[in-house]
Amino acid sequence: MTERDPLAERLLPGERLLWSGRPATGLLLSREDVFVIPFSLFMCGLYIVWAAVIVRWGAGASAALSGLPVLLLVLLFSIGHLAFDAALRRNTRYALTDRRVLIVRTGPFSGFTAVPLERLPQAQISDGKKGSGTIRFENQSKRFNIWRPVYPNRVRVRSLDPTPQFLAIPEARKVFDLVRATVARHR
Repeated sequence: MTERDPLAERLLPGERLLWSGRPATGLLLSREDVFVIPFSLFMCGLYIVWAAVIVRWGAGASAALSGLPVLLLVLLFSIGHLAFDAALRRNTRYALTDRRVLIVRTGPFSGFTAVPLERLPQAQISDGKKGSGTIRFENQSKRFNIWRPVYPNRVRVRSLDPTPQFLAIPEARKVFDLVRATVARHR
């Protein structure tokens, strides 16, 4: 039995596929993670010391375990999002056609995004290691949102970011150039 292609099912009649790809697999660290993960490990260390002191003072194991839910929340928000993001990326496919940019995610958090090329906002690339990178399709008005410092447009789980993007794709510069050339031909 062959596996169905979630992208092929989404093509319009006569639409031509120019490029398709998948995001990188595994854990992807962001700039924020460089600070958040060591802080969470420090908090875990504080909890262990606190629990040891509580037990030593004779308060009992139940008192020492009372801080465990807080510790688990710290770990979930600081490290758990990395595993969740990796699981989402494993079920994600990207495509560029002669008419649209397509993003398909299957599985428990399935979703489909199609951006017609005539409505495609500005494309930006952030280069990664060994030619990989991320291409974001973001309106200028969103980039200079006055609420950004209070409510950032980025989310902790990058795969759930509402801004359409080709996240952590190989040969990102080639794909970016193809997107630009396709949009230029289309307009």
